[in-house]
Amino acid sequence: MMLWRQFAMEWRLYSRDRVAMFWTFAFPVILLVGFGTIFRDGGAPKLSLVRVQVQAPGPQDVALDQALADLQLKVQALPKAEAEARWARGETAAQLEADGSSYRLRLNSYLMAQAGATAGLVNQAWLVAQARLNGAPEPQRIPMQVESPGRKHSANYASFLLPGLLGLNLVSMGLFSVGMVNVSYREKGKFRRLAVTPLPKWIFLLGQVLHRLTVTVIQAAILLLVGSLAFGIQNQGSFLDLFLIMTLGTGCFMAFGFALSGFADTSEGYAAISNLVFFPLMMLSGVYFTLDAAPVWLQHAVAVAPLAPFLRALRAVFNDGGTLAGHGAGLAIVTAWGLAAFALAVRRFRWA
Repeated sequence: MMLWRQFAMEWRLYSRDRVAMFWTFAFPVILLVGFGTIFRDGGAPKLSLVRVQVQAPGPQDVALDQALADLQLKVQALPKAEAEARWARGETAAQLEADGSSYRLRLNSYLMAQAGATAGLVNQAWLVAQARLNGAPEPQRIPMQVESPGRKHSANYASFLLPGLLGLNLVSMGLFSVGMVNVSYREKGKFRRLAVTPLPKWIFLLGQVLHRLTVTVIQAAILLLVGSLAFGIQNQGSFLDLFLIMTLGTGCFMAFGFALSGFADTSEGYAAISNLVFFPLMMLSGVYFTLDAAPVWLQHAVAVAPLAPFLRALRAVFNDGGTLAGHGAGLAIVTAWGLAAFALAVRRFRWA
């Protein structure tokens, strides 16, 4: 009964903080719906080409325009002055214009993701146009198939993002909800008052753990429901495996919060410490995007941080219907971080 009362009290205190409730339950949903809608077609930017108008189009121009249309590239034909004005404003990723008997392709260095892909299509179109003009066989392109690594369904950025948000929520819960609350309790003298009450320490701590676990379950359920209703995202693997991974992550990142709270005496000091950990994990662990283009040393460094292997295992199960087999090393890394953080938390914990 005492544990139940402590658990209920944690929920009452938490529910009174509307700001915490918003960031815990509403903000992840806003991110999922917002980014999922923007990148609904898989996250690839829409490719478009500005084509400077030619005064007297010749057979080469006509053949190139037809080849561009066949590749379904969005082409905007603009007068020279308008095209240059748009380029100067930085609104054009790629611009094609006649240059004597050939062409010149300008790529915007600030928009290379779109410009590079567009340049590849333009060069394909140019080869096709030359073949048609010379009566030669057209170059054959290798067929492409877009699918997730587990071949469960086609690529969808929202399905990639959802597990990332689940992992980020666990980190946020551990660092801010657990760690910040404990520092605040110590700062305001609540721990000293609790230390002289009949409330056992283990009930106080276990009440916090159970409260955060239920918050995590509700968070995950809301995101899964919204993902299913808004984007048709479904868990492709075992719900048991998903639950085991989430439980492991919850324990690991809650231990992080308890451990870091032992290094700060004020909320302001803890905010600096926790953000020093939170932002690198958020930006470099694959929550919003992969790091396949990052330097190799950075990829290796991120691989041994706790969030990246956690997300790989979570996505393998959720997106691709995989099992925990093959992710033993990654889950061992998460477990090791959790145990190390827990040991540090026990060593640093104090009531005053």
